[in-house]
Amino acid sequence: MILEEEMDATREREQVRQDELAMIAALDTRAEFYELLASLYFAPLKQEQIDNLAQADLSGWAELNELFAEGANDIARYLRKRNTGTRQELAVDFTGAFAGTSTYKGKTAVPYKSVFTSATGLLMQEGYRDVVHAMRAESVTKRAGLDWPDDHLSFLFEFMALESRRTRDALLDGRLELALHYLNASGDFLDAQIASWFGMFRDQALLLLHTRFYRGVLKITQGFIELDEQSLFEMIDVVESAAPGDFESLHEGQEPRDEQ
Repeated sequence: MILEEEMDATREREQVRQDELAMIAALDTRAEFYELLASLYFAPLKQEQIDNLAQADLSGWAELNELFAEGANDIARYLRKRNTGTRQELAVDFTGAFAGTSTYKGKTAVPYKSVFTSATGLLMQEGYRDVVHAMRAESVTKRAGLDWPDDHLSFLFEFMALESRRTRDALLDGRLELALHYLNASGDFLDAQIASWFGMFRDQALLLLHTRFYRGVLKITQGFIELDEQSLFEMIDVVESAAPGDFESLHEGQEPRDEQ
């Protein structure tokens, strides 16, 4: 009987360890994907980025949800047919929609929260101030030399990536309360500063975009946002249920990430 109980306890400990490893890996993966999304909305893609995306395997992500699967398929099918004119075609599409050189019924699709949450549709309005306040509350500021307003979608995705890496390092250091803080801050930020207006931005961008690639980018973004909203709830539950000392045993072999 004692041996059976010990074996059950060992199996339970091993399952807990596997769950912890999976969460650490998930935090790394979501940070990397948010950084990818940030790069897709930041500037027209360089040839190296296009080639890397063409070689990337998004099929594993396609199981996340139907919308993500559709977007991943759009991107893959477009890039399979890439040629010497692809970079220019994508640059024109990006500039027309996301840089605001094209309009539909007088409206652009520049990816700023203020544009889609203010009555005037202008930059530097209340949405901008909300983003700055939320970032400063987490001791995050925009890197010097970047002249774009802080509520640009790329900066919002970079914030989410940073908080994910902070959560990872806090867990590995055994600082469960701090990790829980980062997860809750991430959830609040995602809801208030991204999900609250991304749908309006997406709908306007779809009226201006011509390539299947960027239409796919919008789909995978929406799909990932919806997934991450649920994932954050699940991660919070895991950390709230964790005991002191959990995750710390995983620290060996893990390298802390430098904050940007």
